[in-house]
Amino acid sequence: MPTTNESRRIRPSQSVRPLADGLNDVQSAAVHTLSGPMLVLAGAGTGKTRVITHRIVELIRSGVPADRILSVTFTNKAAKEMQQRTADLIGRRLPARPFISTFHSLCVRILREEIEHLGYPSRFQIMDRGDQESAARRVLRDIRVTEKSLKPGDLLGVISRWKSAGIGADRAAETSENDQEFLASMGYRRYQQNIRAAGAVDFDDLLLLTDQLFHEFPEVLARQQSRFDHVQIDEYQDTNGIQFRLIAALVREHRNLCVVGDDDQAIYGWRGAEVRHILGFSSHFPDAAVFRLEDNYRCTDRILELANRLVRHNRGRHPKTLRAHKTSTQDVRMIEYPDEQQEAEKVILEIRFLWQKKDVPLRDIAILFRTNEQPRLFEAEMRRTGVPYVLIGSQSFYDRKEIRDLLSYLKVISHPQDEASLFRIINVPVRGIGATTVQKLQERAVREGRSFWDVVSEARQANELSAKANAGLQELEHLLESFRRRFDESPRQMEHLLRELIETIHYESEIERQYKDPQQQLARSAVIDEFVESVGEYVQQTNRPTLEDYLTSITLEGRDEEPDKEAQAAENAVKLMTLHSAKGLEFPRVYMVGMEEGILPHKRSVDATEKEIEEERRLTYVGVTRAKDILTFTRAATRRKWGKVRPSVASRFLFEMFDEAFAPIVEGDQSDE
Repeated sequence: MPTTNESRRIRPSQSVRPLADGLNDVQSAAVHTLSGPMLVLAGAGTGKTRVITHRIVELIRSGVPADRILSVTFTNKAAKEMQQRTADLIGRRLPARPFISTFHSLCVRILREEIEHLGYPSRFQIMDRGDQESAARRVLRDIRVTEKSLKPGDLLGVISRWKSAGIGADRAAETSENDQEFLASMGYRRYQQNIRAAGAVDFDDLLLLTDQLFHEFPEVLARQQSRFDHVQIDEYQDTNGIQFRLIAALVREHRNLCVVGDDDQAIYGWRGAEVRHILGFSSHFPDAAVFRLEDNYRCTDRILELANRLVRHNRGRHPKTLRAHKTSTQDVRMIEYPDEQQEAEKVILEIRFLWQKKDVPLRDIAILFRTNEQPRLFEAEMRRTGVPYVLIGSQSFYDRKEIRDLLSYLKVISHPQDEASLFRIINVPVRGIGATTVQKLQERAVREGRSFWDVVSEARQANELSAKANAGLQELEHLLESFRRRFDESPRQMEHLLRELIETIHYESEIERQYKDPQQQLARSAVIDEFVESVGEYVQQTNRPTLEDYLTSITLEGRDEEPDKEAQAAENAVKLMTLHSAKGLEFPRVYMVGMEEGILPHKRSVDATEKEIEEERRLTYVGVTRAKDILTFTRAATRRKWGKVRPSVASRFLFEMFDEAFAPIVEGDQSDE
């Protein structure tokens, strides 16, 4: 079908190297389909990233200017990886690059240019999770709702669901389904008023406000539509309603949209993702070309046989069957242990045997579980027996106390109105400003609708502050003003200025006060050094660095679902992770533990709708297809719950995979080799 950008594809670009060989027939057909809507159904291990990156290169070779191509994915790490792979294929001689980013980074760029239409400052602050929780706590206090009725985290969860669905504060009350949601709708309105007054937005606002701009200001939408002639979306099965609307709006004129994903790996419904977008793509674009990538290059034939058999039980899916390119060397095992303690002990005993007697590298082994409570026994057993392990998806680098403290200093320096960050560091390290003094000043500022520093100035003039508190506040105010000026004047000296800030506030003494163990002190200091070096790396990699831009990049990176999973997975240690964290990774040997009703499928889903059971089945499918060569399922015949030993029931998914009947290996008969 003719498109508005046909004229752009007249002369192939001679500055791009020819595509490398190695694409199969379906991959090649997808890569060379360059106009109109298209859906690439990319099953697990079928090379979807190869298709996305090669298609970008083919578009450029066909004459499309690189900067007219937008490719969107879900995490900053995935975006950076795609940028690197595309650059490697393209070469270095192009005057422009394709725009590869996350949804949220794309929206930040749009909002920086256009948000003033909505009454926000262009230099808006993006709140992190800690900022949001502080704001939510203040809101609940203001509307006199106790944490027994609604916790701050619960309020934020409900607000996030509404925002992901495109529901603003003015419509929340009418969509409330229970008393808690009605209370949340009141909190939502106040929360939004407060953060807007502070010139701030939260993570969900990045999408919601962009959607609002597109809806209310046609000229803004037209400007953004005119920037790109081709749009690609990775992990399309994970899009929520508002992301779908944004993309539909951007491609409305040219309809050159390529979406890539796998409905069988749609596992984020609990956070607003809607699998119906990928299932209904052809109904939105009836002329869409559809390509099914079914050649799996990761798993053995026996593993794929079970995966295919399992996922066929889902009614809501595109029909597809993965074909293996590897033959199994041994069968998939199902082992049943008397209880959860022996499950952990025997699995770790086997891993230790493989490591010490069979020279199997520990990095090749992963233990996957459904809930965050399950790994405790496995961790304890590995510590007891000296088996190195890493818990993937554990605390993010930016969640550490020291990093949050220093980021709060930088946030207040960049955004003086950021009182949530100010209150975090107002007496850190200790400078004689008591909590009672801060609370009284804060309450007065809220009550009178004034800034905190205005209230401090008034209290100082009225001699309402103790000498110690007054001195501490003056010291802090002068410190922030001084560094604010210096960061503005010398952005390329950010690393040096941060080191100077840390020395000026004597933060090392705060570490010594918090941690008495010298080893702990060294570890915390090393974390701070790593943080400072990361600021230097940002400056080196950025043409026009600013403190504001750095804080934006950190906030966006901090919202990726997990820390750097690939780096953690490369460590020579057993990997412990949830099934959600395992998506995108692969391992030669995988243990899927706790294969019982109430665990997998989760107890919340067992009595729920078929839709939720289908998501649990997809989650199991994701786990199965992480295994490249050897897969072992385990379960405990009994588990201790609420102080009593109770029998467990084998997961229904085992019966579905093993064709309704299977004979588990009984504990004590599980030799691996």
